[in-house]
Amino acid sequence: MADDLLDCIIVGAGPAGLTAATYLARFRRRIALIGLGESRAHYIPVSHNCPGFPFGISGSELIEKMTAQAAQFGVAPIDARVQRLEAATDRFIAHADGRSWSARTVVLATGIVDRLPPVPRIKRGIADAVVRICAVCDGYEAHDHRIAVYGPAKTAIRHAAFLRSYSHSVAVVLSEPGEPASGDRELALELAVPVLPPPMTIELVSGNDRKIGDRKIVGCRVKWADREELFDSLYPVLGAEAQAGLATALGARVDANGELIVDASLQTSVDRLYAAGDVVSALNQISVAVGHAAIAASAIHHRLSLNPL
Repeated sequence: MADDLLDCIIVGAGPAGLTAATYLARFRRRIALIGLGESRAHYIPVSHNCPGFPFGISGSELIEKMTAQAAQFGVAPIDARVQRLEAATDRFIAHADGRSWSARTVVLATGIVDRLPPVPRIKRGIADAVVRICAVCDGYEAHDHRIAVYGPAKTAIRHAAFLRSYSHSVAVVLSEPGEPASGDRELALELAVPVLPPPMTIELVSGNDRKIGDRKIVGCRVKWADREELFDSLYPVLGAEAQAGLATALGARVDANGELIVDASLQTSVDRLYAAGDVVSALNQISVAVGHAAIAASAIHHRLSLNPL
């Protein structure tokens, strides 16, 4: 093997990338883990959905622990942004900030970027668990809250239907004018979910004094010209941008949401280019990302073992 040719380049240092790096390092593969620490996991104030942490863990603390685990096997994330992947006959070349790395395989763990509404201090609201990004992760934590789901009619009403199993007080706040389609309107009526027009403003209110028994929790104030409504939790459902551009530039296939389509080994439609985590067409969860990475790393190791240089 040429001295400069790695076994794998992993792009993205979130839960998927760090898991892939740990696996491949333990397989004694030569790797580079490249990422800027921009994982979506940093948005998680505390997760009780992550296996092995019964009392919860923040996304940032989880990343810290996973980084320390990878470091035990010699993995040190490279703080850079990969701007371009080049495919050659026997390798990929990753170009980042004036540097380049070559490897026989690549794992993309570049994730997604959520579209957030134009709400002042929204990142503070996410940290305070007032603005919630993932109902699968934290719907349980919002049980009995007064919940506002903000987004286009179809998406927001169906998201509200999911959240109705946690609270009897769920409302849809439309992000754009227009009447819901008849089927969506009927679903909202059946579930007693009011559908409110686009507001003038959404203001976040400190949600640190949490209560449910004797009420208190008020997380946001939604205002229209003639009235306002108070909610404890706000769920924006405006979609997300899959960070799949490095792969699509090489011809990789994506689904309708722009997320990468992979096979059972997590290989994309481009040979030797693998993907894991939220950038893949699947359920966006930490546990899923970890599973993806374990499968992809094991498949890469097996493939390289059968085809050594």
